[in-house]
Amino acid sequence: MRRMAAVFILFSLVTGAALLLAQGSRTDPRLKGAFRRREKNGWIFVHLEGTPSEVGFQHGYLLAKEILDAESVTVLEQTHDSKKDWQFFRDAARNMMWPHIEPEYRGELQGIADGLKAQGVKLDLWDVVALNASLEWGYYVKEYDRQHAISTSAPRGAPEHCSAFVATGSYTKDGKIVMGHNNWTGYLDGARWVTILDIIPAKGNRILMDSYPGFIHSGDDFGINSAGIMITETTISGFSGYDPNGIPEFVRARKAMQYAASIDDFAHLMQEGNNGGYANDWLVGDRKSNEIASVELGLKNVTVERKKDGYFVSANFPIDPKLAREETNFNTEDLGVSANARHVRWEQLMKDNKGKIDVAAAQRFLADHYDTYEKKDDPDERTLCGHVDLSPRGMPPWQPPFGAAGAVQNKVADSTLAARMSFTASAGHSCGLHFNAAEYLRKHPEFSWEEKLLRDMDSHPWTTFTIAP
Repeated sequence: MRRMAAVFILFSLVTGAALLLAQGSRTDPRLKGAFRRREKNGWIFVHLEGTPSEVGFQHGYLLAKEILDAESVTVLEQTHDSKKDWQFFRDAARNMMWPHIEPEYRGELQGIADGLKAQGVKLDLWDVVALNASLEWGYYVKEYDRQHAISTSAPRGAPEHCSAFVATGSYTKDGKIVMGHNNWTGYLDGARWVTILDIIPAKGNRILMDSYPGFIHSGDDFGINSAGIMITETTISGFSGYDPNGIPEFVRARKAMQYAASIDDFAHLMQEGNNGGYANDWLVGDRKSNEIASVELGLKNVTVERKKDGYFVSANFPIDPKLAREETNFNTEDLGVSANARHVRWEQLMKDNKGKIDVAAAQRFLADHYDTYEKKDDPDERTLCGHVDLSPRGMPPWQPPFGAAGAVQNKVADSTLAARMSFTASAGHSCGLHFNAAEYLRKHPEFSWEEKLLRDMDSHPWTTFTIAP
């Protein structure tokens, strides 16, 4: 009994010391005003405020465990796909990207590294920058290999990411904007893409957006700001082109989310210094006027279309024929390809639901399992709620070897929610189907390289998130 008591006392002393240390660390003035809430339906809500370095420090400190975990996933995915080691990406982050990152975001990135260090996490600034650039490395590596006459067996095209729409006027129930988006990615990172960031920066607009741990941007790009701008996007499939002398996409995306007060502002900020990284069709809404826009941003070709009555749908298909021809290897005629099949489904849903689209309808759309090529319900890579892991075909040849992939989380907002700085979100597949990692790997041993980090991904209910009071 005495020995057990001694052990308990020792445990209590150690635990108490650790608690005091944590409380002492919380007295760091850079943490003032910041907090992290208890996980809710799979999401982690984090409030950040202050100068760039303070916002970054708070981010790194409050999400240290999740950032370390996210970094391990990113390292595995990037090195497996590209056949290059992590130092290659750290060097590119330092030598190629850093000179084109403005001081405000340098401060925030360094702040994240400082917050991690304060929690004992041994990741440095270049790890943080390389993590933030993870969505554009495929574009850079393809251009790097071309310039250096390097041939690899790894697929080097732009992966398909996301299904989205925005509608207004006669298409919506109240005549105002409704916007919906689900993030398509591998389940490795998708199961971790569950952060909601509420940011009050020292300059610019307040932001509410979903994000990946350690990102200064959203990454899958769904967010609203206090100027009334609503933003989302989907990737342009099969895209090639990268300018290493441009501004990284993750910097432009964050800046546009923070500073845009109009559709014109957004289009300008995304085009300024465009490096071609993570080329997207951006869907934008201004809740003040209920005007919506599509900004299709290639490297050579950019098109902007605006409407006050109508809709834009996006599912990784290139819209502009000139962009498709000059900057992608995408086959716009093959209706069996995921992006084209989902495009057809979006058009059907917009037509069938004209005048009835609201938040609830948008949530149903993102859980849709109708395969327009097969003409039946069949959750697979061709449905809006994507389930690549359930498809016998997988993704097209230009895709990285995701294995388990699909719609990993979902968000919806309308003008009313945006006015309150609020949106609804569902972690995992919103359709109710869960993903079991062990079962998947038993059926697909070719993806055993993911085993140590692949985790289950449960379907969670829709939950409303609002900025902190």
